[in-house]
Amino acid sequence: MQFSAEQIATILKGSVDGNPETQVHKLAKIEEADQGSLTFLSNPKYETFLYSTNASVVIVNEDLILTKPVDLTLIRVKNAYLAFTELLKFYVQFQTNKSGREEFTVVHETAVVGENCYIGAFSYLGKNVKIGDNVKIYPHVYIGDDVQIDDDSILFPGVRVYNSCLIGKHVTLHSGVIIGSDGFGFAPLEDGSFEKIPQIGNVILEDNVEIGSNTTVDRATLGSTIIREGVKLDNLIQIAHNVEIGKNTVVAAQAGISGSTKVGEQVVIGGQVGVVGHISIAKGSQIQAQSGINRAIELENRKWAGSPSSSYTSQLRSQVLYAKLPELEKRIQELEQKLNNHN
Repeated sequence: MQFSAEQIATILKGSVDGNPETQVHKLAKIEEADQGSLTFLSNPKYETFLYSTNASVVIVNEDLILTKPVDLTLIRVKNAYLAFTELLKFYVQFQTNKSGREEFTVVHETAVVGENCYIGAFSYLGKNVKIGDNVKIYPHVYIGDDVQIDDDSILFPGVRVYNSCLIGKHVTLHSGVIIGSDGFGFAPLEDGSFEKIPQIGNVILEDNVEIGSNTTVDRATLGSTIIREGVKLDNLIQIAHNVEIGKNTVVAAQAGISGSTKVGEQVVIGGQVGVVGHISIAKGSQIQAQSGINRAIELENRKWAGSPSSSYTSQLRSQVLYAKLPELEKRIQELEQKLNNHN
């Protein structure tokens, strides 16, 4: 893939300062760039790199005033950081702009596939599957019976979607994601063994959801496990059966949310957070990494930390006290010794 500075400036609605025919074929950080690289500069404190970089083209803010001459081409835009972000999106779209059906795919005769779709090799589409327009299904993807996937969604290699699950528009599922595996439902018996409870619900992923690699979302026992619009889940997360995650909530890696818990909108859950089942977490809650949530959070827009969790400020005060415990223990021992000597 090769573009000229002029082509890139057109995409970004910017202006070229230098040679508009300068060619680039890769993206790089400004301090690591070499010939043929495109990079950007938005933070003034890194301006020195502009005069030493080997990049061919640099995206800069339109109001940047050079203090030294540069032997490269500049693309001036209103906001270099946002412009580079848009360029990254364009780059990803260019890379994923696949269509057609590769060899060795299995598509059931009752499956319906929309326009401009891509189905990679060794993928499987079951009975009554419905695929919208512009959907990209990479190699080795399994899509079970009665699954629906709406327009512009992407399923990267190795994704598994079990039967009857519903996936909205602009959903991205990264490699190894499993949607709709059985919830962890077992009934204890008198002899100490466990009887499996059939999990006959499904999973619903609403529009603009993105789920990271090797994350699992279990199907409901009855009804649906629901991931609302705009939710972003990191890698290696466990979402249990009948959980509901509210709009625009983000969850970091290795977190686990137990069954039937309801997470509100715009919640931020840090890495390795554990949440018990059958509780609710209020809108706007922020939960520090490695916290343990063992009871409902009812107050909106508050910060929480610790295991078991308490308010973030309380946890900070507690940490200060914990650090002083050895000193306090020593002082108590000294006081006890003085009392004993006095007696």
